[in-house]
Amino acid sequence: MKHHPVLPKERILDTALRLFHEQGYNTTGINQIISEAGVAKASLYLHFKSKEDLGVEYLKARQQIWFDQLLSFTDESKKEKKKIFAAFDFLIQINEKENFRGCSFLNMLSEIQSDESQLLSIIQEYKQQLRTFFADVMENPKDDLSDTVYLLFEGAMQESQLFKSQWPVERAKKIVSDLYKLKYFK
Repeated sequence: MKHHPVLPKERILDTALRLFHEQGYNTTGINQIISEAGVAKASLYLHFKSKEDLGVEYLKARQQIWFDQLLSFTDESKKEKKKIFAAFDFLIQINEKENFRGCSFLNMLSEIQSDESQLLSIIQEYKQQLRTFFADVMENPKDDLSDTVYLLFEGAMQESQLFKSQWPVERAKKIVSDLYKLKYFK
């Protein structure tokens, strides 16, 4: 079996994925990324014009990873209610795996400047994709209930990060269950 070396661009992005997620966007410097990726400064700037460009690629990669995991986790469930509950169970699993690190996108949103519109655009795109996920799962929700579920999910994600606890996710899941019992969903 032939070993393929990891290209500098991949090492840079892999390092940024780890460091931005663990430390935050603003507290991670370009020099640390260069050092830990084992690349020359010129190599970084050959592939990424700026830290913001690297941040955009980080968000796109994180979006792909997160949604692949979410879809994989929820695909077993065929029924709407079970698929929604599986999404909340996925959030519980991510909290445990990542030690309540929270949403990478909202974490970055809290760090960026108003002129970093590329980053804001990617964050909005990701959140719209998540909103669409719930709308697609709920084929015929009454009164935009898919947005209610989306907002419960988002709130649970943020509050579980704040309290370092699963109770917000469990409570949001219970609210969704109660909505089903009240026949708000089909």
